Amino acid sequence: MRELTAELLGGPACALGEGPGWDAGRGELSWIDIPAGELHLGTFEAGTLTHTTTIGVGGSVGAVVPRAGGGWLAAAGPGFTAIDRDGTVTALAEVGSAVPGTRMNDAKCDPAGRFWAGSTHEREAAAGSLYRVDLDGKVTSFRSGIGVSNGIGWSPDGTLMYYVDSPICSFEVYDYDVATGTPTNPRQVTKLDGPPPVPDGLTVDDEGCVWVAFWDGSQVRRYTPSGEVDMVVNVPVARTTCCTFGGPGGGTLFITTARTHGLDEPYAGQVFACEPGVSGPPTVAFAGELPR
Repeated sequence: MRELTAELLGGPACALGEGPGWDAGRGELSWIDIPAGELHLGTFEAGTLTHTTTIGVGGSVGAVVPRAGGGWLAAAGPGFTAIDRDGTVTALAEVGSAVPGTRMNDAKCDPAGRFWAGSTHEREAAAGSLYRVDLDGKVTSFRSGIGVSNGIGWSPDGTLMYYVDSPICSFEVYDYDVATGTPTNPRQVTKLDGPPPVPDGLTVDDEGCVWVAFWDGSQVRRYTPSGEVDMVVNVPVARTTCCTFGGPGGGTLFITTARTHGLDEPYAGQVFACEPGVSGPPTVAFAGELPR
């Protein structure tokens, strides 16, 4: 097994940095601070991350993806929000308002550009759900009874969907039909010890291996499709939250982190990165009508 160490890139010190994404067309990294309700943007050139913009979304924001027509679609507050590049924020469909204390969490688009977004509850266990926004804007609840709906991603050929429910350390894979956006046949990728550490956000590389960030684990692990760990990236803070590939050629693994109260971690909440020797795809943009 190969071990690497992530290096500090910087950026704002987020309370809960999450959801990194790479916009290849703009050469731009995005990431969010969940409780602050902030979307951060930056450029990455010659190994240097330059923070350029912060957009306040209001409330909390769980994840953002670029929209094919410009701006972003966010899983935010109790539902979905459109964010324009000029900073205009427009609330869209709500899905969690019927259960006070629910907020949206991690989200990504499938290879066809559908938006998959999950929720969690501040106090109640197993009160989260996973939703799909189809290309016509229709919102469907795919699954309920989730603790913290977290990392989600697809294999390079789109036939597998990976998914994490953090509190129960569940790391699943589904067979996936891209034509209909339908996951079937769920099973565990591998048995995870813990908590702690807790599996959090994930990304899938161009070789079909899955990179999972571990909350209270100080690392990101690379899993082969058979569930074996063949690479570990050590991060010098406890709470690694998510990761994505980007940069020139998609060869940089960006890692977001969170601050831990009571620990002396001066760089916690900032962005880290490494060059693992493999590449991954840029973030898939939402290609449909806005949720309604």
